[in-house]
Amino acid sequence: MCRVDTTVFSTPGWTRQQADACRQPGARAVGWRGLVWLCLTLWLLVLVTAPAQAREPTVEQLELQRDAEGLVLTARLDMAIPPAVEDALLRGVPLYFAWRAELYRERWYWADKRVGTVVRTMRLAYQPLTRQWRLSLAAEPAANGSSLQYAVHQSFDTLAEARRAITRLVRWRIARGDELESDAHHRVELEFRLDLSLLPRPFQIGLGNQPDWRVEFRRNMLVPRTVAPVIDAPAPEMAGEPVS
Repeated sequence: MCRVDTTVFSTPGWTRQQADACRQPGARAVGWRGLVWLCLTLWLLVLVTAPAQAREPTVEQLELQRDAEGLVLTARLDMAIPPAVEDALLRGVPLYFAWRAELYRERWYWADKRVGTVVRTMRLAYQPLTRQWRLSLAAEPAANGSSLQYAVHQSFDTLAEARRAITRLVRWRIARGDELESDAHHRVELEFRLDLSLLPRPFQIGLGNQPDWRVEFRRNMLVPRTVAPVIDAPAPEMAGEPVS
């Protein structure tokens, strides 16, 4: 007679006592606590990885004026210096603030055409020997802070005074008369920000995701169609000696 080998398979299963234990109130509480901790962990991960919200200054005055020579902008913002930014200044790190205005001509058949761009960059540094704040106005934009050439310097006794000078524009010429077409609609994209790209490379690492280091203001403005009457130009907003 042939020999037949058989193999016995067995599947582990729960006994009635184990199933009853899982249905006890204590076991259900442990399960709920685990779910709550999981949701809390996911929420914290979202907060950490989410982009930091910028600190936007408030507007005290913002006006575009069109005259015979072109387009001028007058602005005054109320900006609070975040604690981390002030601490870096007191430690001797110079910081850069930039105004940027882009002029566009609207086109119904295509994307708006950018007519021109102007940038005003200011460097703020604390001088511990004199305990003064030195504000320098760049003559023209540059790729990095070390290559900026400064046209005007001014010193202030307090950070609040320097801050008011940074956030104030008086009849800033942002477009010439020949850049504005009389029969076209124009708009200006205005931006003011703490420019981290001009800092030395080691200082830039990780600053973009920290709320204290994201100081930004953006606004779209329509250019007036009418030309305002000519008025006497006020004194410049930054007084100082030109760089030789």
